[in-house]
Amino acid sequence: MVSGESGETVRTKQMTAETDTSKTFALIGVAGYIAPRHLRAIKDTGNILVAALDKNDSVGILDSYFPEASFFTEFERFDRHLEKRRRKGESVDYVTICSPNYLHDAHVRFALRIGADAICEKPLVINPWNVDALTEIEKEKGCKIHTILQLRLHPSIQQLKQLVESGHTDKVYDVNLTYITSRGRWYLVSWKGDVSKSGGIANNIGIHFFDMLTWIFGQVRQNVVHRLDATRAAGFLELQQARVRWFLSLEHSDLPQEPRADQPMTYRSIQVDGEQIEFSTGFTDLHTESYRQILHGNGFGTETVLPSIQIVSDIRNATPVGKQGEYHPMLDRIGD
Repeated sequence: MVSGESGETVRTKQMTAETDTSKTFALIGVAGYIAPRHLRAIKDTGNILVAALDKNDSVGILDSYFPEASFFTEFERFDRHLEKRRRKGESVDYVTICSPNYLHDAHVRFALRIGADAICEKPLVINPWNVDALTEIEKEKGCKIHTILQLRLHPSIQQLKQLVESGHTDKVYDVNLTYITSRGRWYLVSWKGDVSKSGGIANNIGIHFFDMLTWIFGQVRQNVVHRLDATRAAGFLELQQARVRWFLSLEHSDLPQEPRADQPMTYRSIQVDGEQIEFSTGFTDLHTESYRQILHGNGFGTETVLPSIQIVSDIRNATPVGKQGEYHPMLDRIGD
């Protein structure tokens, strides 16, 4: 401490320095399920939310993070507000996108149009051909598109990748992936239950797992779908270094045990050559870490997300073959 300066003076200087380097954010979809993780990430990385949009006005969560942020329920007024800021030399640095999947493409384009980088929740888009179009606009505008692929930042997943990379390149692993996340009746009534808006179950809850698998085990050689309906999907992926049997479910009855009141109704499991990889915890801070990486220039761009978007597109458009070949053992348990 400089002689004569009080502790309060030093703290004030530190806060001023942090404010001077803070980035400004706008957020689309602030009333949604995933938005609080983004609000926390913006705050925990020392940045500022200046505007938020959602057609629903149940956004009291803003009081816990950014009570001074301007809030809009109409896109046109949100657009006008940010355009006024831009003309005054106060453009936002980032637009965070937490809107329904089918709107991501349009909202990313909006972010680039106003000169901001986009941070988009997964999936970036529903169809793979939309990725190329966004990449072209990204180049034209000179802004960046980042997507959230938090599993790549999970310590257990990173250790698994290191294990595979340190082994023989011709080794092929046997992998069983199971993800069950119970959802109530509301799910199918919402936009999530509309395949044209969500991309279906593989897109909505599975895409980050498919990204993780290709990141660790390499490109797809074969993609077979055994079951596909509104609440369950299962199939087989042959990757460069893995033979993957996967199962996704929204059904409470598929959980291996009845959860306690203080536990989430979710089950995640990855078995590699019969060994369980524990990654059921450790998700709390991954969005914040994602933001730190983005702010340091290490985000995941459009070229990174294309393989997983192609996988879920192929799954969505496949004809299920039923229980034949290398199918996930859960299909025997749940029956037809």
